[in-house]
Amino acid sequence: MALLVCDLGGTAVKTALFTEGNLELMDSLPTPSSWEEMKVALLALKNQVSSENISGLALSCPGSVDTETGIIYGKSAIPYIHRFPIQAELEELLGLPVSIENDANCAALAELHMGAARGSSSAAFFIIGSGVGGALSIGTQLQKGENLFGGEFGFMLLDQGRSLSQLVSPVQVAQRFAQDQGLDHVTGKDLFDLAQSGHPAAEEAVESLYNSLAVGIYNVLMTVNPELVLLGGAISAREDLVPNVQRRLEALIQETDAEDIRFRLKACAFQNQANLLGAVSHFLISHPEKV
Repeated sequence: MALLVCDLGGTAVKTALFTEGNLELMDSLPTPSSWEEMKVALLALKNQVSSENISGLALSCPGSVDTETGIIYGKSAIPYIHRFPIQAELEELLGLPVSIENDANCAALAELHMGAARGSSSAAFFIIGSGVGGALSIGTQLQKGENLFGGEFGFMLLDQGRSLSQLVSPVQVAQRFAQDQGLDHVTGKDLFDLAQSGHPAAEEAVESLYNSLAVGIYNVLMTVNPELVLLGGAISAREDLVPNVQRRLEALIQETDAEDIRFRLKACAFQNQANLLGAVSHFLISHPEKV
């Protein structure tokens, strides 16, 4: 069996072929600016691997995904994918079965079945990229909530009405930093590199990012009380991420006399591959006849 796998992000679409238990032919392209352009890109991807025996397309994407109807609700960094039967349209376009799941839920599925959350009793996932996605699990089951907003930590309001996504996404923090400094373009990696080199304004921006992330996690710890908190997205590859956040969380816990709470904080095992692997897991769950 071979699957096309795509992770739709606000700035890039990651693509891969899943075959014989591995992700192969991994690549990425800039996120198309319209739905018509996205369909062209996905059809071209299918044609590129037409010699393979493709069983379907496994899709990870932002937004509140109703996996029963194949419609994406909510809002995201890709506005044109919402509120129409996107799954049915893709199946007709590609002539293949298609599965769709929220990107943070995909990351959670990968970690629950194969990665750092395997065997956990409960977990909260913070997937940090162009926004902040999230997921909650009890055992191996995702807790999506009544209206599919379970785990949407990025919508959490923190400082003066600003959301966790605005305050913690390296992409958004770097964009504000560039604007404040009069620079044309600064990536999240650029921002961290500048901070590490001693740039005062960059250090302040990264410090604020870490502080906001710690507050967001603290709020979830105090409302959900999960055994495990996992940090994912490209930022999870930073070796200093977990220690920086752990130190700030411990300070918050001491300040609020909540010392009896116990949790583990870890980085996701699969980092940038988590969404792709989780999309595969969701496809196999949705289409057991293809296994």
